[in-house]
Amino acid sequence: MEIKLTKNFTLDEMCKSRDARKLRIKNVPTPDYVANLQALCENVLQPLRDYLGEPVIINSGYRCPALNMAVNGRTNSQHLRGMAADINVKGSIKYARKIIAYILENLVFDQLILERQGSAIWVHVSYSPKKNRMEYKEIKVK
Repeated sequence: MEIKLTKNFTLDEMCKSRDARKLRIKNVPTPDYVANLQALCENVLQPLRDYLGEPVIINSGYRCPALNMAVNGRTNSQHLRGMAADINVKGSIKYARKIIAYILENLVFDQLILERQGSAIWVHVSYSPKKNRMEYKEIKVK
């Protein structure tokens, strides 16, 4: 059974991982982390989806500790608590900037990061159910 977090986002897509599937890692969040994913979807991802009028593709949402370690994620990553998502920007800096501008001008978020690794580019966004820092930065991932 598919669990809907919002009108356009499901729990499955927020936990889906090619790396987890390949490595046979069960990437299943606790109920508290599901609540965090729902808050992220309700407060950031669904409003962004409504604005764009097209699907928002998630590269990485929730990551269990084993998956986070397998992808060399930070030990304090908000992905571990279901509070973050990496958004596919179709390889386009223009599309990434459109997403960033909308979030900066219209939504409450904790972190918003334009990330680059080689020719790959994506937008990381997080939402905290407690206090949101409204922090924006651009980084190059090694």
